[in-house]
Amino acid sequence: MVGFVTIIGFDDILYPLQNQGLSVVFSWIFMVFFFVIPYEMTVAHLGSTFNGHQEGGLASWVRRSTHSDALGYWTAWMYWAACLPYIVDVANSTIVSYSWLILGNNHLDQYMSSFWFGVWTFVIILAFILLENFYKKSLELMATIGGVAMFLMTVLFVVMTAWTLLTGGKIATHPFNLEAFIPKFSTSYFATTGLLMFAVCGAELVAPYLTKMRNPNRDFRKAMWLIALMTAFLTVFGTFSLAIFFNANDLPHDLKMNGSYYAFQLLGEQMGLGKGLMYLFALVQAIYMMAQLAIFLDSTSWVFAADTAAKFMPKWMRKRNRNGRPIHSYVLTTGLSLFLLLMSGTLPDINAVFNWLLNLNGIVFPFKNCWLFLAFIAVRYQQDRFTSEFVYIKNRMGALAMGSWCFLFSLVCAVMGFLPQDVTFGTKAWDHQLLMNFLSVAVLFGAGMIMPLLARLEKRKASVQE
Repeated sequence: MVGFVTIIGFDDILYPLQNQGLSVVFSWIFMVFFFVIPYEMTVAHLGSTFNGHQEGGLASWVRRSTHSDALGYWTAWMYWAACLPYIVDVANSTIVSYSWLILGNNHLDQYMSSFWFGVWTFVIILAFILLENFYKKSLELMATIGGVAMFLMTVLFVVMTAWTLLTGGKIATHPFNLEAFIPKFSTSYFATTGLLMFAVCGAELVAPYLTKMRNPNRDFRKAMWLIALMTAFLTVFGTFSLAIFFNANDLPHDLKMNGSYYAFQLLGEQMGLGKGLMYLFALVQAIYMMAQLAIFLDSTSWVFAADTAAKFMPKWMRKRNRNGRPIHSYVLTTGLSLFLLLMSGTLPDINAVFNWLLNLNGIVFPFKNCWLFLAFIAVRYQQDRFTSEFVYIKNRMGALAMGSWCFLFSLVCAVMGFLPQDVTFGTKAWDHQLLMNFLSVAVLFGAGMIMPLLARLEKRKASVQE
């Protein structure tokens, strides 16, 4: 459930539907077979290979597979930086879930400006950082409750959608035939594929917790297969179900922010339950988002504290508090989250802020995935030097080909993701968001050059004092 919470949720089905319409079903099926399963099995293979050296997660895998401290450091930094837009986005979603619980509608923008939306987002991030440092069991508890509840709610939505059709319900999307599912390949289509990749990634985040399993090599592999199957079910059947209630050719402009609540409200009305299902989902969503926030804040912080070579990080950055947590990485998380919120404050309304932060994930997450597949390629290229109880694709050349395909696919999705979505090409809004995309990625990834400089200054100062 910790792994599931980091990967897929009901909202992750809505985002691509707004970008690609009904043809996203084709995209999901393609992604499941040609990316999701290889991705999950790659994580399982690397997790089994480096069992016992997991505290740094992906950074540890890259460092040990490439025998390069420098690459390990840059993996750690880019991995951590890639999670920041999502941390802010999850905090945004937490506010939205509580607004539906309190208001029962989509009128949040009438009560809160984009400025105060950013302020409360920052407060939530700060509150969870403090929570994790006082209550050690908060992460596992929220992840278990949130993960189980979200999966059951999504299954309920799919099952009850089938029930409404069998009892006389009508399909909102027309045409609903084979032609409607065939994608219209264009620049816009490929620019939005990174968001699908973002929706199904995150399994490597649970690597630091792998050693806590009873039988890590066996159970982690099973967990990855289970997550892949759950992802396939939710994405394909969930999209079919949404197309029953929403006209995929004329979707609400705020579908990414409020679509999941609209969906359960429509389902509740079809079942004669009024807003009951919507309120239930809003409660589940609030717990689920808080669980995601807790996991991402905790797991990303360990990337710096664990296996990163000391020569790239100053000692104060690796310092831990009395609970053993890397406290200064939390401070850095807070600072760069504030930068993203200040950037988003230049957008006109809450919906634009929500969409931009969400779409930014479609750039940084695919870049992060490149490191995962680089580690897999390095391990299989030197497979005589690494042993693993679980081997994904026993044929060496086949494994290298699969790893190379996933690496290149991730890289292309990352580059295409810079093109703004949800705004019209050629407008000032499009130019503004394009500039924001380049500036945000440059700051998030480029700031990684500062830490090695600070580490050198620290060593130089220490040598002078001696």
